Amino acid sequence: MAKTKGPRRPKAQTPKGFRDYFGSDVTARKAMLDKIAEVYHRYGFDALETSAVETVEALGKFLPDVDRPNEGVFAWQEDDDWLALRYDLTAPLARVAAQYRQDLPTPYRRYAMGPVWRNEKPGPGRFRQFYQCDADTVGAASVAADAEICAMLADALEAVGIARGDYVIRVNNRKVLDGIMEAVGLLRVGEPEYKAKERGIAIRALDKWDRLGEHGVEKLLSTGRKDESGDFTEGAGLDHLQALWVTTLLMQRLNSVEATLDVFREKLAESAIGLEGVDELQQIASLLDAQGYGPDRIIIDPSVVRGLGYYTGPVFEAELTFEILDEKGRPRQFGSVAGGGRYDDLVKRFTGQTVPATGVSIGVDRLLAALDAKGKGPSRAQGPVVVTVMDRARMADYMALVNELRQAGIRAEMYLGNPKNFGNQLKYADKRESPVAIIMGEDEAQKGVVQVKDLILGAQIAADASVEEWKAQSQQVEVARADMVATVREILARYA
Repeated sequence: MAKTKGPRRPKAQTPKGFRDYFGSDVTARKAMLDKIAEVYHRYGFDALETSAVETVEALGKFLPDVDRPNEGVFAWQEDDDWLALRYDLTAPLARVAAQYRQDLPTPYRRYAMGPVWRNEKPGPGRFRQFYQCDADTVGAASVAADAEICAMLADALEAVGIARGDYVIRVNNRKVLDGIMEAVGLLRVGEPEYKAKERGIAIRALDKWDRLGEHGVEKLLSTGRKDESGDFTEGAGLDHLQALWVTTLLMQRLNSVEATLDVFREKLAESAIGLEGVDELQQIASLLDAQGYGPDRIIIDPSVVRGLGYYTGPVFEAELTFEILDEKGRPRQFGSVAGGGRYDDLVKRFTGQTVPATGVSIGVDRLLAALDAKGKGPSRAQGPVVVTVMDRARMADYMALVNELRQAGIRAEMYLGNPKNFGNQLKYADKRESPVAIIMGEDEAQKGVVQVKDLILGAQIAADASVEEWKAQSQQVEVARADMVATVREILARYA
């Protein structure tokens, strides 16, 4: 008779495109976000936590893929509504600004930190869930708000350990790009649908400058481009001279902001919106310079393009300029870790009225990776002091030792596994990365003492010392129980 199969066991595996974060990862992220939050709070921004779920209607068309308006989100239908996990932290802010507009101050300055979800194909370093850290000002039309965001971003990068000289914040204006699109015939002011498809192709092409280079962008601006795999991407339809004019203009790298902006004033003389963008860049540069944020930290760079369609004015991007090695051992710059800009039409979807807004989003995982690459990541947290168990009959005494340590502000735990094998207890402490173990057997209890074992020193001795040195160094001391806390503190201070 055939055996009846038991119930199928589920696979213990993380879903594709997702990952698990353990203690040290969570601690490192929190330490970095706390430093960023301190900067934001100092600038007068308040924290906001929104629901992880929004209606698809609230997310609207403001998703990166303009060809598939509601693709890219994890969505489901509930009664007559479609709900989705939030794609970013900006769309929820627009909803909040509209929903609570009678109660919130104007301007409203907020920062938000948390996970977002994207239903996209995962790949190396590309996950479907990741953290973002945003700061936005809603209700301020002045470009002073944009300049403040850029200054605050510079301060935040330096607060977490990115040195001046290892980053640059590049600032442009979508109105300048609109002026360029108008100059080459891809935009007519007051006719948003005119050549919208071709204009979208052109903007996305410019956003790929770092990856494709000047020649690749020119192909996408004109007839199209075939990549290494043979896939063909349709072009924006400009002729060769128009495409060359665009790329040449955006490559301007003159000695000063004034000289660069003068060139753009000349080239965009027939575009009112383009000139307006140039003037706004001049204002931002002046405001930043007055605060001491010069070109060593923040520069005006007309080649910056933010691909999202909701930007309406200044746009900015923080780029780390130091080199790292890629997966093939080749040197390359680390690249972008933050970006943002002005989006004056996003709240309008809810209210019918234009509400000016500007903000920035930091890629938390990328910034953490950058700090690790520079050796400036948050220091690895020590594990708890472990109180070992030598005698089951003395469990109350061991719990009292743990409590004394905790009450003194020292992270501590009692070994709760099978205490039969003492070696396993020390192996457990090693796996927990514990700096100290407390040992108290019957003899120690009767004498009113404990053994305090320096596990970090023990590991160093085992790795580096000769037999003679090993014998000469004491990694374990016997102290009066009343001196246990002071002794542990002394050891912890050595490795702080």
